[in-house]
Amino acid sequence: MTQIGTIQWFPGHMTKTRRMIAANLPMVDGAVAILDARVPLSSCNPELTGLLGGKPWMVLLNKADMADQAMTAQWIRYYRDKGIPALATDCLSGRGIRQFVPTVQEQLLRELIEKRRKAGMVGRPVRLMIVGIPNVGKSSFINRMAGAKRAKVEDRPGVTRTKQWVRVDAQTEFLDMPGVLWPKLDDQEAALRLAFTGAIRDQVLDVEALAMLLLEFLHAQYPQSLAERYKLETQETEGNVLLEMVGRRRGMLLHGGVVDTERAAITVLDDFRGARLGRITLESPPEEE
Repeated sequence: MTQIGTIQWFPGHMTKTRRMIAANLPMVDGAVAILDARVPLSSCNPELTGLLGGKPWMVLLNKADMADQAMTAQWIRYYRDKGIPALATDCLSGRGIRQFVPTVQEQLLRELIEKRRKAGMVGRPVRLMIVGIPNVGKSSFINRMAGAKRAKVEDRPGVTRTKQWVRVDAQTEFLDMPGVLWPKLDDQEAALRLAFTGAIRDQVLDVEALAMLLLEFLHAQYPQSLAERYKLETQETEGNVLLEMVGRRRGMLLHGGVVDTERAAITVLDDFRGARLGRITLESPPEEE
């Protein structure tokens, strides 16, 4: 099996973000954790519950249009069984977004809203902190909810660097926080899945080894995706051979007929991240003991 070096990426601004979350918790009523539906567990900061200090929180499985629908349904059940409201969303198209406000009002903050109603605090808006790892779609969600381009959106990690308040409507305000990973990616399998999705900058990775490992996973779990996209039907399981085959199928050849494996690797990663390989989920819910 293809090997890749230890993956670490924790820019200084992310340390600042963790402090910022703690400092701003008293100003919010709850939190919304936006996860990548293709890697819900890996994209959920294991420190999240501790960082939120007991505040109620819910999950948005964003980019659900790129994920395996059957697996997304399993993840929704997984979180709901834990008492955490969860929705599948696609913030670019807006699918699933209409369910957000009813879920906040009827599940996440139902008790708080009822308490305020009884106290005559009907006009007070709920305030929600929006958290998530880089490049998971926080800004796209905020812009979709606010109906305007309030938050900066780019298809690369680490764009949002400072917090910002966004008024969604008369009843709701968001506190957008910069994307934050965690100081040490102890689980290298999780780090690898984050790298597949683009949550970690390609510039700090060996993209060829990364693409080889992705091809090995796809060959084992989604072989039809490789067959349809690259006409790749083989019993070969080694990533370096699979990458060579993709390069040859696409005519990515250098002088002397040598495959341009770097170009092939970038193509494979781009195809996965752009959902051109189909709807794929890289992990399933953990089995409860």
